[in-house]
Amino acid sequence: MRYSNDQRARMTVPAISKKHGRYEVERIGEIKPAERLVLELAEKNIEIFRLEDARRILQADGPTTSRVLRYLAGKRRVERIERGKYMFIPEHAGTDLRWTVDAIQVVPHLMDDCYMGFCSAMSYWDMTDQIPYTVFVVSTKMKRGFDFGYMRYRFVKLSKKKFFGSVELKYKKGTFRISSREKTIVDGLMHPEYCGMMPEVSKAMWNVRDDVDWEDVLDMARKTGINVVLKRLGYMLSTLEIEDGITGKIKRLIKRYPYQHFDNLGRHVEHLCSKEYGLMLNYTQRDLLRWMEF
Repeated sequence: MRYSNDQRARMTVPAISKKHGRYEVERIGEIKPAERLVLELAEKNIEIFRLEDARRILQADGPTTSRVLRYLAGKRRVERIERGKYMFIPEHAGTDLRWTVDAIQVVPHLMDDCYMGFCSAMSYWDMTDQIPYTVFVVSTKMKRGFDFGYMRYRFVKLSKKKFFGSVELKYKKGTFRISSREKTIVDGLMHPEYCGMMPEVSKAMWNVRDDVDWEDVLDMARKTGINVVLKRLGYMLSTLEIEDGITGKIKRLIKRYPYQHFDNLGRHVEHLCSKEYGLMLNYTQRDLLRWMEF
């Protein structure tokens, strides 16, 4: 929406009226910095912006811009996501204190090179029926997590060798990156602790068994260079009784010795192991597939 100069001159930042409990518009003779920022964000339909964006719009220095943003935060027109990043709250949000944006819109603004992964990707691809309250962001750099809205943002660092397999998708006015179905499986086998542990990974594999290219999954597992990922993939496929051709290839690729943990965080069940794949097992087959009973 574009505003005429006359309209701009009569507009200001909406503030909550103590008398009526609603937003009111005051008439003034000139546009103040806070109003200018609100008008620019509203006209361009910008939902998430950086401190640098606000400085450019206001043509002001850092301290001045920060004061304007603090003022707008007090008026419930912006909300801080993390340091230097903000969410714009449109006028039609009214007094809704729960107003927020989707995590899919937030993630692309958090780091230059990252993708949504693990449990978040499993939820997006309908690989799980779990409702995650943590957004997993994968990158090659360390970053401290934070809370925003009703979500916890957690960052997982992978080496450059393992940082691959994401796809770019459109969402509303922008795009975001997320691990493909195939890479989501491989990431889950590599770090089951970020996916609800191995039973949840097995459920995810089963749910998309007809939607993924298992040759691609095998290639990605090999690309990680982690022997236990191949072992876990082979054991899972054998247990779920899918893709016999892939399991045969895996058996020729893996090094069975030394035996490795099927799940690093789970307690090893004594005398329970897979000689076929060189794994010390943490679950009986029934425990691993208990979700099938529901």
